[in-house]
Amino acid sequence: MSRVPPTPAWHPDRLAARLPFLRRRARLTAATRAFFTGRGYLEVETPYAVPAPGEEVHLHPFATRRRHPDGRDERLWLHTSPEFAMKRLLAGGAGPIFQLARVWRNGEASATHAPEFTMLEWYAPAAGMDALIAETTALLRAVLPPVVTCRGVTTDLSQIECLTVAEAFRRHAGADLLGTAGDAAALAASAGARLRAGEDWEDLFFRLLLERVEPRIGHDHPTFLTHWPAAQAALARRDPADPRVAERFELFVCGMELANAFVELTDAGEQRARFAEDRRRRAALYPGDPVMDWPLDEDFLAALAHGMPDCAGIALGFDRLAMIAAGADRIGQVLWLPPADLA
Repeated sequence: MSRVPPTPAWHPDRLAARLPFLRRRARLTAATRAFFTGRGYLEVETPYAVPAPGEEVHLHPFATRRRHPDGRDERLWLHTSPEFAMKRLLAGGAGPIFQLARVWRNGEASATHAPEFTMLEWYAPAAGMDALIAETTALLRAVLPPVVTCRGVTTDLSQIECLTVAEAFRRHAGADLLGTAGDAAALAASAGARLRAGEDWEDLFFRLLLERVEPRIGHDHPTFLTHWPAAQAALARRDPADPRVAERFELFVCGMELANAFVELTDAGEQRARFAEDRRRRAALYPGDPVMDWPLDEDFLAALAHGMPDCAGIALGFDRLAMIAAGADRIGQVLWLPPADLA
């Protein structure tokens, strides 16, 4: 029996079903731009095809090539975040900046993930974590109604919850996270979990986070999950009061992870050492995979060495924000032309 192909996303019937969500997305985009320009931010645009897409160990980029006029062939990748480029601009003196950037992460597709999506990223010079949490809260309240419902979860924006990762693990996993740092067996025993074959401390940390912590936060009110173990915040500054943790937070609204933020690391030497460790781990996980092998971003490290100002920065999944604004159940509903498997 032949299979009937799905109706394409551009078909009038399919587009008509998405138009209410897409119109809400358009209003959200305008309101977001107004929020940042009203606060003195400058909107920037940075290249999408870059010589180094980032250093996140587990993110899979899309590879491409540039043919130069002289015939030279250059390997490039579609960036997984505009972070490195925007930090170069900060080092150059651009001041407070924001960007609505298209980004690409291969292998990601679900009701809340798309392989190509929009990232809202902004950087606030001289800001710390508390100031960035306050500004992010102000953004939510400026562009969303006071109470939002998405994927069956209703969240009231009138209050926020700030919860450290260590406290979240105590509360929801019954585990002493920092007291067992680096010791997978001790963390498993503390959490009453069975350690799987080949599972190290980081693997277990993320399993407990996904299975026990994340499903319980960001429901009644937005939750800012703060002060991550230093090993899980490669681009963030360590907390001067407790070097075991870094000044990082993630934001959860309607039960979904919405944003990831750092008080940015500005020490070029420490950043180089962290990159070296990330590259070692990536090479061990994906040996011989040319798509996962790119040059160290020396230009970014040079920008840090030149002097990036103290600042805090945040990356927010704009498609998920649009889902929350429109009450959508699937990310494909807020994309103009979603891939067939997300439509």
